[in-house]
Amino acid sequence: MNATPPKPRPIRTAASLILLRDGPGGLEVLMLRRADKPDDQNSGASVFPGGVVDAHDRELHTRCAGLDDAAASARLALPAGGLDYYAAAVRECFEEAGVLFANDAEGALVALDRIDPERLAAMRAAVADSTEALLALCDAQGWRLAVDQFAYFSHWLTPPGMPRRFDTRFFVAATPAGQEVQVDGFEIVEHRWLPPAEAASPALGLKLMNVTRRVLLELAGFASVADCLAQARARARVRLNMPRLADGPEGRRPVNVDEASYDEVALVDPDGQGGGRYAHEAGLSMRLSARVWRVTGADGTHSHFVGGDAGWALIDPVPGEALRAAAPGPGPVRWVLATRGEASATGWPEARAVAPKTGESLDLGGATLRVLDGDEAAARRFLLVEERMLFSGSAQGAAVAWPDDAAVEWIAPARGFVVRQAPD
Repeated sequence: MNATPPKPRPIRTAASLILLRDGPGGLEVLMLRRADKPDDQNSGASVFPGGVVDAHDRELHTRCAGLDDAAASARLALPAGGLDYYAAAVRECFEEAGVLFANDAEGALVALDRIDPERLAAMRAAVADSTEALLALCDAQGWRLAVDQFAYFSHWLTPPGMPRRFDTRFFVAATPAGQEVQVDGFEIVEHRWLPPAEAASPALGLKLMNVTRRVLLELAGFASVADCLAQARARARVRLNMPRLADGPEGRRPVNVDEASYDEVALVDPDGQGGGRYAHEAGLSMRLSARVWRVTGADGTHSHFVGGDAGWALIDPVPGEALRAAAPGPGPVRWVLATRGEASATGWPEARAVAPKTGESLDLGGATLRVLDGDEAAARRFLLVEERMLFSGSAQGAAVAWPDDAAVEWIAPARGFVVRQAPD
C-alpha cells in the first residue's frame, strides 16, 4: 500500500526591508548574517531585515503615516491587508537591525541615536516580545510609523517542494539619518554595508539564498538611492517571482522565471516533487506528460514519443541505442513521423513510416496528432490535441505560428526546452 503523501505546509506571508545608503563608490545595501541554527534552511545566510507577517501587525494600521490600507493593498495587488506587510517590515527591521522608521510629532524621522542606549535596548527587547509593545511605544512617544518612506520593490514565492514556503514582499528605503545599525545578537550576529554587485559575487563568499542573490543583482543596476527609489515607485506593477526546483549536472537548484527551462520544469513538476531538469544531457529520457516522452540525442536534438491506448508514434527519431532503450513501456511504437524530410522506420521493425497530409489526424487511442503546415524549419508540425502541445521541429526561441483553429499552449521544439505560450 502506498503511503499517503504529506500534506503541504501552509505558505506564510513575510515582509523584508532593504536598507540602502549612498557610499563613496555608489549604492550600498545592508546585509545581515543570520545565526547558525540547526533545522534552519537559512542558517548562516546573509539576508535583508525581515520576517513573517504577524497577525497583530494589522493593529499597527492606525499608527502608520502617509499610507492607509486601501492604498497599500492596491500597490501590492491585494484585496485588503496590504498595510500589514509595511508594518511588519518596520517591526522586523527594528528588531533585527535596530533601525526604526518612525516620525515624531512634527513629522520628522526619529533620530534614535539621541536616545539613551540602555533605554533604546529596552524598547527593542519589548518590541521583539510583543507587537503590542510597538503600539505602546508609538503612543507613548507620539510617533507614527513612516511607511511612506518605503518603495515596493519585489515579490517572491518560495519554490514548491521546499520544506518551508514564504510569500514575501520586498521594500526598499533610504536609511534614516541619526540611526546606526545594531544587530540583535540573537537572530542576527553580524552586519555589513556592501555594493550590491560585490555582495552578490561568489568571490565574496557570502551564503545567499537564490532570492537574495537575484535581488542584489537587480539592485546593482541602480546608481544611487534616489535612482532606486524613483524607479521602484514608477513601476506600474511588480510581478510575482516563483522559482522552481530542478535537477542537472550541478545538482538540484532553483530555476528562475527568466531561465529557458522554467516553463518546462513547471510542466513536468508543478508540485516540486522532482523530475524537472535545467539541462539536457545526451541520452536523457524525460516524461513530459502521460502521453509524451522525450529523448535527447548526442547532438542535442530531441526525439518525441507520443502515445495512447493504440500505441506510440515516434517523431523525429535520432540514431543511437539510447533512443531504443528509452522507448516507453506502455505500448509498442507503431508509427514513425518526421517534421523534416521523409520519415524512416529503420531500427523500428514493428513500426511503419507515415507522412500524413496537412489537416489529417492520427488517432493513437486517447491521443490525437493533428498535422499542421510546416515553416522554414520544418516540413510539417504535429499538434497533440488533448494537451495542446505542438511538436514544431524548430529550435527553442524560433518564431512559431499556427492556424487560428489550432489551440496551442505548449511548444515542444526539436532543440531546447518546452515553452508555454502566453495567453492572448
